[in-house]
Amino acid sequence: MSNNKLVRVAAAQYSVGSDIQQNLESALRVIARAAQSKPRLLVLPEFINHLSWYDSLEHCYEVSLEPGGDFLKQLAKAARAAGCYLVANCTMRREQGRCSGSSLMFSADGELLGVNDKQVLIGHENNFLQRARRAGPIIETPFARLGMYACMDGVIFETPRYLALRGGQILCNSVNSFAPDESSLHIPVRAAENKVFVVAANKIGPLAPADLLDELSAVTNIPKQFLCGAGESQIVDPEGTVLAIASPDQEEVVFADIDPAQADHKLRPDGSGLFHLRRPGLYSPIAQDPDTQPPAPAKTSGPVSVAMIPLLEPASTHLGPVAELVAQAASAGAELIVLPELFCFDLRAEITLDSCAEAEHAVQTLAAVCGSAHVAASFPWRDDRGQLIHAALLVNRDGVQCVQGQLHVGNRHAWAAAADGINTLDLPFAHIGMVTGEDVIFPEVFRLLAIKGVDTVLAPYAAQEDWEVKTGLLERAAENHINLVAVNAGTQADSSFAARLHRDFTILTPWESRKFDGKLTFPPTTFARPPLACTLAEITPSNAANKVVSSGTDLLQGRAWKLAAPLVDSHSPSRQQVTQ
Repeated sequence: MSNNKLVRVAAAQYSVGSDIQQNLESALRVIARAAQSKPRLLVLPEFINHLSWYDSLEHCYEVSLEPGGDFLKQLAKAARAAGCYLVANCTMRREQGRCSGSSLMFSADGELLGVNDKQVLIGHENNFLQRARRAGPIIETPFARLGMYACMDGVIFETPRYLALRGGQILCNSVNSFAPDESSLHIPVRAAENKVFVVAANKIGPLAPADLLDELSAVTNIPKQFLCGAGESQIVDPEGTVLAIASPDQEEVVFADIDPAQADHKLRPDGSGLFHLRRPGLYSPIAQDPDTQPPAPAKTSGPVSVAMIPLLEPASTHLGPVAELVAQAASAGAELIVLPELFCFDLRAEITLDSCAEAEHAVQTLAAVCGSAHVAASFPWRDDRGQLIHAALLVNRDGVQCVQGQLHVGNRHAWAAAADGINTLDLPFAHIGMVTGEDVIFPEVFRLLAIKGVDTVLAPYAAQEDWEVKTGLLERAAENHINLVAVNAGTQADSSFAARLHRDFTILTPWESRKFDGKLTFPPTTFARPPLACTLAEITPSNAANKVVSSGTDLLQGRAWKLAAPLVDSHSPSRQQVTQ
C-alpha cells in the first residue's frame, strides 16, 4: 500500500438528547473536534437531531428536519469548514406528514451529494417512520465510492450486500444501539463478507429521555445501562479486522488511514473471486414478498443433543477413529452428529469420480455405527446426472437421507460441478438444512434456508479466512435466528461450535430463562476443539420459530425485499467487473 493512496476516515460517537438546538451544537462540536485529525470522511451516529423517542406522529414530524432547513445548512457549513465528507443521519420530514430515518452525505464543499432512507425499521420506528422506497445511492468521490446504511439495515445482510455489489468501497453505518452485538458481530461481518471498508458510528448516553430511564427500567426489567448507547464506534477493513474502535461510553472520535482500492480486490485465499462465485439465479426468493412464503410449522420438541467431532486436517486414516467417536456420541444420546468437510480424504490426492466409491464405503461405515442418530459430513458424490459434486450428506442407519451439493464452487473444489438447488430434511425434532465448502461464506444461502423454514443448519466445513470463524458463521445463526452446528477441518481456535438459540429473544417481552444482557441476536455457543475428540452440546430447534427481534421487526419477514433486485439480478451490479 503506497502512502499517496491512503485516506483518513473517522467515526464520531457522542450523546444526543431531546433539545434540537443543543443536538446541533453537539454535532458541530464533534465535527470541529474530528477536523483536528484531518479526515477525508467523517461518519456521525443515527438520529442526531433528536432521540428516537416520540409522543405521537405529530411530535415525530415536529422534531424532524425540513430539507434545506437551518440544521442541515449548519452541518453543510461544518463539513466545509472541516474540509471533509460528512455522513449525518436524521429524521426527515416527508410528504403527507410522514417522516423517514435518512443518512445524508455532504461533500467537503458542503454540497448535499446523496440521501439514503432506512430500509429496515426496528421496534417503535415502525410506528413513526416510513421505509425506504428506493435503493440507496453509490456516491462517487475523488477518493472512493461510498454507500450509506443505518443500524438495523446492517443487522441483516441485504442492504450492505447490494451496496457492495454496486461498487461501494466504503460503507458508512450510522448506529443508534444499546446492543453489544452491533460492535462484536454485525458491524465487522458486513466488512468481511463483502470485502469492503465499514465506518460505523454509534451513540453513547441515554437512548430515551433521561428523566424516564428509572421508570422504563422498572417497567421493562431492562437495566439502565442497556437503555444507553453502547458506543464502540469502529472502522473495519475488508478482512474483517477492526482498525480502530472507541470505548463503550465516552465521547470519542476514532480514525484510520485506509486504501479504498483494497475493496476492489475480492479474492479468496484460493484465488476465487468472491462476487464471481455468486449465483444470483438461485437467490430469487430473497426478493419475493415474504407473505407468499409462509414459515414451516414450528417444532415443539425440547432441546436436541448434538455432537461435534473436529479435526486438524482431513486424512484417509481418519475413518476408523471417527467411526468409533460417532458410535460413542450416539450411545451418549446425540441425535445429530457433525463431522468436518471431507474428513476422510487425502486432499493432496486427486479427487475424481472414482473417489465416490470411497465415499460410499465411508457412508456405509457411518450408517453401521450411528445408531438412532443422524450424521452430517461432506464427500465427493455423484449427482443424479452422473456429475462429480462436493456434497454434504445426512446419514442415518438406513443410509443417505439428504444430499446438499455445494452451490458455490471455487478453485479449492475445482474438481466439483456446482449444484443447482437447496434440499432440506424435515425430521420429527428439527427441520434440517446443510452447507459445505464455500457455501458457508454466502449469507444468501442461509437466508434461502431460513425462507424454507429450516430451524437447524449443519455445516461440515474447512475455514479459509479468520472472519468466517470469528463473525461469519455466528452471524448466519444470528441474522436468521436459526440453530447452527459448524465443524471445521483446521487449526483455527473456536472454529467448531454449536450455536443454540435463546428462548427469550424479543425486546420488551418478559424474559424468563435469562436476565436481559443486551445481546439480542448473538447466540450462546458451545465450542469444540480438535483433534479427534467428541464434544456434546444442545440446540433448540423450537426457538427458531420466533424471528421477531422487536415489535414490528421480523428478521425474515421484515427484510427489504422490494429493494433486493441487485441481489438476484446477475446483470445489476454496475461495478461487477472490478469487484470479483
